[in-house]
Amino acid sequence: MSTEIKNAERKKVVTPIFRVSFPAVFKPEGMDGSEPKYGVTMLFDSEADLTELKQIARAAVKEKWGDKPPANMRTPFRDGAEKPDLDGYAGCVFVAARSKRRPGVVDENVQPIIDESQFYAGCYARASVTAYTYDKSGNKGVSFSLVNVQKIKDGEPFSSTSNPEDDFGPASESSVDESAMDDRLGF
Repeated sequence: MSTEIKNAERKKVVTPIFRVSFPAVFKPEGMDGSEPKYGVTMLFDSEADLTELKQIARAAVKEKWGDKPPANMRTPFRDGAEKPDLDGYAGCVFVAARSKRRPGVVDENVQPIIDESQFYAGCYARASVTAYTYDKSGNKGVSFSLVNVQKIKDGEPFSSTSNPEDDFGPASESSVDESAMDDRLGF
């Protein structure tokens, strides 16, 4: 087995620029009761060159299973059409990268991002990642471990939140009409 394949899990590559979704780069988050981890979902334009990511994923699979990967092996490269209800997923390939270790988070000038609000779902970034395989509870596949992220530029935020100024006007006692509310609620 070649050294390149033997060290597949430790080989690090820098991704092409992607749109950030579900960032957890400052605090770990757990999904569906799972162990909290740092991570990001990377939304790549369908035209993005993912060759290096595919190469390290392929090398990790070959290291683990040789030339006979499992028939039901999970791949990290997913079609955005799987998530029609999520902003930004249409027409893209999405890839998750997770880690137990907190990634370094820097801006376009390689300066640490201290203000957590500056790295958000919808901004553009790139990441350094490594590939690894897993075989746990009947699930077999290849995934990516997040090492570091670099914000490249701002983008339209993905968010269902709104500004309070857009939701409310000035409050007054006359704005709370309990009888009108009782009528609407059928009381």
